[in-house]
Amino acid sequence: MFYALAKELIPTHGLKFDHILQDIQTLNERATRGELDISAISIHAYAYVCDQYALLPSGASMGDGYGPMIVAKDRYSKAEIAKKRIAIPGKMTSAFLALQLWLGKSERELNLLIVPFDEIFAAVRRGEAEAGLIIHEGQLTYENEGLVLCEDLGVWWGKENDGLPLPLGGNVIHKRLERPLRQTVSAILSASIRYSLEHRAEAVEHALKYARDMGRELADKFVGMYVNDWTLDYGERGRQSIRLFLDRACARGLIPRAPQLEFVV
Repeated sequence: MFYALAKELIPTHGLKFDHILQDIQTLNERATRGELDISAISIHAYAYVCDQYALLPSGASMGDGYGPMIVAKDRYSKAEIAKKRIAIPGKMTSAFLALQLWLGKSERELNLLIVPFDEIFAAVRRGEAEAGLIIHEGQLTYENEGLVLCEDLGVWWGKENDGLPLPLGGNVIHKRLERPLRQTVSAILSASIRYSLEHRAEAVEHALKYARDMGRELADKFVGMYVNDWTLDYGERGRQSIRLFLDRACARGLIPRAPQLEFVV
């Protein structure tokens, strides 16, 4: 998404951006403390930081017919998974909120092992957990780890909700920044994403240096899943899906409130 920004290929109107690469759970936690001016966060986490941050209209990660997956050594039913120990990549991830909605269970009713997202396969292989909640490129590589798919939460969400995409991640900007500055930053980030989509080969090449043992073909496939037209703008269906996702979570007591969605416009 930010190849053009990192390489200074687009105007930044006198603004300087420092790029910080951290896993999504760490960024979620930093957002609760208001540490970063701009951050990627889980849509789940927005319920906890909406008083501090506004959503940017671009930068979304939407699971359009695919999404986080529950994998295991053996194929388990939903009822069986609810009784298993599940390795998850963090309690504030959208993947975990989707898991709770799918199972109809809250955190206190589940047996959880919290590990970094890139250690979930190992935890399942070692038997530390019986199932794993997979995000990122693990959705494409779980079979190489000798694991089987029990449920694709993106597929489930779409079937349940008239084909809506599963809202996973977004970009936010801190409200301590004045509105005109927020709008300027929003335009710059959108321009970077648009440039990257128009120069996909170069953008993927840039991203490969941060890839976790992914070759070009796999990286390109993964990028195509989560950097696309949804990323340029959520659109009304994207916004509708976010509202539905958080409203349902609130109704089941999984988040403290269903926040008003405040987008930079």
